[in-house]
Amino acid sequence: MSHTEAEIASQPDCWRRAIALARDPEGPVAAALPSAGERVAVVGCGTSWFIAQSYAALREAAGHGETDAFAASEMPAGRAYDRVLALSRSGTTTEVLELLGAVRGRVPTTVLTAVPDSPVVDAADAAVVLDFADERSVVQTRWATSELALLRAHLGAPLEHLEADGRAALAEPLPGELVAAGQFTFLGRGWTYGVAQEAALKMREAAGAWTEAYPAKEYRHGPISVTGPRSAVWWLGEGVSDVADEEITRTGGRVAGYGRDPLAELVVVQRLAVAIAAERGLDPDEPRHLTRSVILGGTGTGA
Repeated sequence: MSHTEAEIASQPDCWRRAIALARDPEGPVAAALPSAGERVAVVGCGTSWFIAQSYAALREAAGHGETDAFAASEMPAGRAYDRVLALSRSGTTTEVLELLGAVRGRVPTTVLTAVPDSPVVDAADAAVVLDFADERSVVQTRWATSELALLRAHLGAPLEHLEADGRAALAEPLPGELVAAGQFTFLGRGWTYGVAQEAALKMREAAGAWTEAYPAKEYRHGPISVTGPRSAVWWLGEGVSDVADEEITRTGGRVAGYGRDPLAELVVVQRLAVAIAAERGLDPDEPRHLTRSVILGGTGTGA
């Protein structure tokens, strides 16, 4: 079993720990994460940017306050916030460190990371560390889903179903038609649009697959034109998709999605990415052109 496969399989256990941490009134999460009413910017790079988008949508929908998500390199200078929340698995991301340095002393900052002694911990005013969700793999799987599980729990989302959904997503056989597909479009709405983008990224990173991601209603506005007999269109949202199955089947494409919690759907996508990598002779532990930590200008970086 590859490191990636082992980390994918460990996710339900990690989610349980993350949810318990978020709900501990005496733990570090309650004091460090944004309070209700704060105006918040959430930043990250790569996977962390997509998780930031999901959290921002969830937080606003829950009535906790205005929340914006940015790639760390693109946060508007001078815009006023009550708190900046930075997401970084490795804790060495150059863009995140630069941003934390730029706002230090002006805006309270919190970092969510997997590495307790990483540079971002020193650069931020407060830190939440999920070291149990750290990974050896370059491709992020359990880290991304565990930090989003923690953030959802902190917002008060009911997650009693999540572990069971995750275990079902691990146990179910993958349809051969999906392993053989040549193109994937992932759709979400609200907070699950970020999950859809993360699903597309996982397939690109691990399997080199042709993937796209859109808000569900945007699918008709051009993206449907790439769907064909070797395509799969995957709904990662809650409830029924805004795109009718008939619209997809008319193109010759396959409708995908199991109707579980979007984090459990993401587990199936991760497993599929590993299976497609194997079919193509690729090693998901060694994705092309990627490393866990990239050196830019002499500074170690990673998502």
